[in-house]
Amino acid sequence: MKIIVCIKQVPDTTEVRIDPVKGTLIRDGVPSILNPDDNSALEEALRIKETLGQDTTVTVITMGPPQAEEILRQAMAMGADSAYLLSDRAFAGSDTWATSNAIAAAIKSIDNFDIVFCGRQAIDGDTAQVGPQIAQRLGMAQVTYVQSLRVEGNSIIVDRALEDGYETIQVNTPVLLTAIKELNTPRYMSINGIFDAFREKEIKVLGIKDIGLDPALTGLTGSPTQVRKSFTPEPKGKGEMLTGSVKEMSDQLVIKLKQKHLI
Repeated sequence: MKIIVCIKQVPDTTEVRIDPVKGTLIRDGVPSILNPDDNSALEEALRIKETLGQDTTVTVITMGPPQAEEILRQAMAMGADSAYLLSDRAFAGSDTWATSNAIAAAIKSIDNFDIVFCGRQAIDGDTAQVGPQIAQRLGMAQVTYVQSLRVEGNSIIVDRALEDGYETIQVNTPVLLTAIKELNTPRYMSINGIFDAFREKEIKVLGIKDIGLDPALTGLTGSPTQVRKSFTPEPKGKGEMLTGSVKEMSDQLVIKLKQKHLI
């Protein structure tokens, strides 16, 4: 079985700040991490490999600047067999539509595959769009919000998370699955894995010509949506606690709402 895992390098959102004048993210000095949902997707791919044996391979792919190589090395140190970096100025400014065009074209150029794993969503955008869009472009079945799964031959039995429970779906390969954090607990990199990933293994870099993609379908030109401004909401005023009986608090509330001309 051949498994491809799409991962993304994202800024650690606990330390993200926004420039109040430009309305853009301040990335200087903010550490980058492997997107958490993608980490769960990678872990599940590695577990499938361990269950099915060495005939199963796990390939990781990401799109980004040269420094995104770091998370590919991390993925190989965890156990991935090979890695591809989509890096080209032509990809700059891509929205989810343009990003999925590029990643789908890259997957087609790499090899045949049985499963494509993605994280549910990236913490820097929270759109949850790229995975399903890749499946659409590859013309394959997809199951999102995967919270557990098991492989049975050419079929995969998936428990898909819903707001009030879950549904069980049986799907044949090839299929694209998007993982949520409840799927598993990702492993740490091993010492031997780190040595191999940083000393022995090669990352293949792919540009737009390598994947045969029309430049009009990616980058700013191929992006129908653009973020015009990001901002931090103004903090709300301090709340006020009312005390007394239900009637007394109700009377106080009515008075205050009238003072603010809300009623």
